[in-house]
Amino acid sequence: MTAIRPAATLALVRDSDRGLEVLLLQRTWKAAFLPGYFVFPGGAVDTRDPQVRACASGRDDAAVSQTLSLDEGGADYMIAALRECLEEAGLLLALDGQGQPVPGDHPILTEGREALRGEEVGFRELCERHGLSLPLDRLAYVGHWVTPPGAPRRFDTRFFVALAPPEQQASHDGSETIAHAWLTPAEALADHRHGRLALGYPTLRTLRLLAEFRDAEALLRHAHANPPTPRPSRSWPARKGGADWQVEPDAPAYAEVRRLDPHRHGTAHAEIMPGRAVALAPGVTRVTAPNPGVMTGPGTNSYLLGDGRDHVVIDPGPADPEHLERLLALAGGRLSRVLVTHTHIDHSPGAAWLKARTGARLVGLPPPPGASQDATFAPDHRPRHGERLDTPAGPLKVLHTPGHASNHLCYLLEPARLLFAGDQVMQGSTVVINPPDGDMAAYVAALHALGQEAFDTIAPGHGFLIGEAHAAIDFLVTHRLAREHKVARALACHGPASLEALTRYAYDDVPEARLGVAARSALAHLLKLEGEGRARRQGDDWLAS
Repeated sequence: MTAIRPAATLALVRDSDRGLEVLLLQRTWKAAFLPGYFVFPGGAVDTRDPQVRACASGRDDAAVSQTLSLDEGGADYMIAALRECLEEAGLLLALDGQGQPVPGDHPILTEGREALRGEEVGFRELCERHGLSLPLDRLAYVGHWVTPPGAPRRFDTRFFVALAPPEQQASHDGSETIAHAWLTPAEALADHRHGRLALGYPTLRTLRLLAEFRDAEALLRHAHANPPTPRPSRSWPARKGGADWQVEPDAPAYAEVRRLDPHRHGTAHAEIMPGRAVALAPGVTRVTAPNPGVMTGPGTNSYLLGDGRDHVVIDPGPADPEHLERLLALAGGRLSRVLVTHTHIDHSPGAAWLKARTGARLVGLPPPPGASQDATFAPDHRPRHGERLDTPAGPLKVLHTPGHASNHLCYLLEPARLLFAGDQVMQGSTVVINPPDGDMAAYVAALHALGQEAFDTIAPGHGFLIGEAHAAIDFLVTHRLAREHKVARALACHGPASLEALTRYAYDDVPEARLGVAARSALAHLLKLEGEGRARRQGDDWLAS
């Protein structure tokens, strides 16, 4: 199991003629974590950081820890953020003996910085040598993020914001960071969306917060008064394998068992069993088809929306009689419509069977050409993007989300703020984008569009309910653009090269047995880059434009 290290990062802001600006640093392409990404200054909490509390002012460790929902050690996160900011950006938020900010020509910003980076001196010794204090009350706590399981390195990171020290000039260190920029949050977010700036999810989240404020004073006033709510830290009781089970916060089932059993009775299930009816919300039941596999996870989820008088099915799954009879039994035979998210063969073939048995109308978009498509699906109604469908559980907003499939739809149950996402959002993995029907540019654009919709929870085509819905979407966008940057780097460093060779460079973290599937998504990335004028073909090879 990958150890989780405590870390801290500091968003330094300043006012300008263009509005509020924030400092971003580009990490080196050789970095093991987030190579080439633009980040705020920051890094891991050092074992010596507690010693630096002697140089802190404004707030003590007890006060900071209370704000961070910690028993102790909160000040160490702030100290780490200030230390890393000096090392990486050449900026230090500190006060001299007269309570004045460190000026731009102070030697701690030059010789002191280099000595600290070279580990010739500790941060406490450096501050004491120059008679400086660290005003922890100038830092506002704005976020908490833990790297998801599966990453090569995991961090428990606290995010802070502070006013940049006046007179000081930012400078990247040339080793850990290779570029820096002062940007408005809106500029940074736009550059990320258009592939010009690689940003991770927690950076995106922080930038969105900053974008809500015109100036630093308003931002800091808000941030000091509104620290983030604590992340879940304790396990949740549930049932698994017929026995009591504790679900850890990082586990796939956590959001679901917490939602279904808010009083911790231990009654929710931490496993998905084919045929089991799981009530997810008023009038919403999930039944999983018996088709588990590498591409389908525990099986395809079918969702039944109904009130006893009428029912609607979303994604009937494969034409498995046992599964379909189970849906009919739960609906009491009263089924008026069958909705499909897309016509891949694990999602829609059961629709024709249900129509033959009940006369239900089929809703969705026709199948495009392709071997993996369900040619039997013939919709009676082709919904438009933004159209609302009345159902016994409430209105469903139709969202056209092409990319994984050109005819992919999501359905938003507005009263419950619940998104039936099909394969647009997968739990624990990313969906394959397989040209020619799969389109990476369309997929990323659809994810961005989903991020503007109002929902809290995602009901995916495979797996448990996904909480922190918009965080999940941001993470997917981040993952896709990170892979795109790896593909672009492979082109720049190794092109002209074949698709197979580029896949090995850009997917060097994928097992050999999965490279064939990865090559399909690699091709989708290359086609996206080609459409943007950033890649071109030369015979069977690809190279950067």
